[in-house]
Amino acid sequence: MKLTRLAIPEVILFEPRVFGDERGFFFESFNQNEFESAVGEKINFVQSNHSRSAQYVLRGLHYQIKQPQGKLARVVVGEVFDVAVDIRRSSPTFGQWVGGILSAENKNQLWIPAGFAHGFIALSDYAEFLYNTTDYWAPEHERCIVWNDTTLNIDWLLAGGQQPVLSAKDACGTAFNVAEVYD
Repeated sequence: MKLTRLAIPEVILFEPRVFGDERGFFFESFNQNEFESAVGEKINFVQSNHSRSAQYVLRGLHYQIKQPQGKLARVVVGEVFDVAVDIRRSSPTFGQWVGGILSAENKNQLWIPAGFAHGFIALSDYAEFLYNTTDYWAPEHERCIVWNDTTLNIDWLLAGGQQPVLSAKDACGTAFNVAEVYD
């Protein structure tokens, strides 16, 4: 498996080695030893989530202020643009974001460590997004930064004035400069 550290080096893009022929394909989607070697710490996943989104559905930017979750994300149908925002006040990359295309075709995975807000937008007609988390969902600790925050200025790859489809919760997210973040 090839790994690429993005501009925020704790966020890692994993590109699997895919073996394919006329019958189909095979690839190792996860190897605990290789993963922990790449991220530099012992990781225990406790929850797996699967969502399906129509085109231009944008989910995020979510995080939990207590019980922070690291997430290993991939797409099994369609294509998304996946984004991680560093919300660790003590980090040299605080307030910066990185993103990558995850698709059924490229089979890439993105590691978003705890301490980051996370969101994605479905670019294909629909997309099925899977992610494993390092802690359990805790709705009482969940927070949301508004997707179009002007300080973050995330390029969501929306063309020609296209607007995303948002949940009520995501539409009224908090501005980054007043959001509760990690110290």
